[in-house]
Amino acid sequence: MENLNFPVYDFRYTERENKKYIFDIIRKKYVLLTPEEWVRQNFIRYLLEEKGYIQSLVQVEMFFKLNRLSKRADIALFDRNGKPKILVECKSPKVAISQVVFEQVARYNLSFKVDFLVVTNGMQHFCCKMDYEKKSYTFLKEIPDFEEMG
Repeated sequence: MENLNFPVYDFRYTERENKKYIFDIIRKKYVLLTPEEWVRQNFIRYLLEEKGYIQSLVQVEMFFKLNRLSKRADIALFDRNGKPKILVECKSPKVAISQVVFEQVARYNLSFKVDFLVVTNGMQHFCCKMDYEKKSYTFLKEIPDFEEMG
């Protein structure tokens, strides 16, 4: 897999039927190593090791219903009270971060009303803070640390 815009982390890998798998420390199992999964695993490690997030307050592939359709959030981050605070959408490094990608995570947020939305392709990371009173959002220079997310 290609280098991403993160520090370098050590991962556990295995191979089955000529396919490479990476160990997901959140789901506690090996998952197929796709470009999107590579971004997700690096982002999870970044959140835990650089931003101080707590492993038990991170959920991967959180399923939910939106207009009677089953959807999944790539990563959801919770506060100590179990309230979702951040939704993260991960894309392959080859997928440009566009308005369409932001609209996808914004639609997901209709179910959650989190404080922050993050979109990453491993090379670029965008985070915005939601303001529900003003019905707007502000892009931040960086992703908040666990203690900063409120």
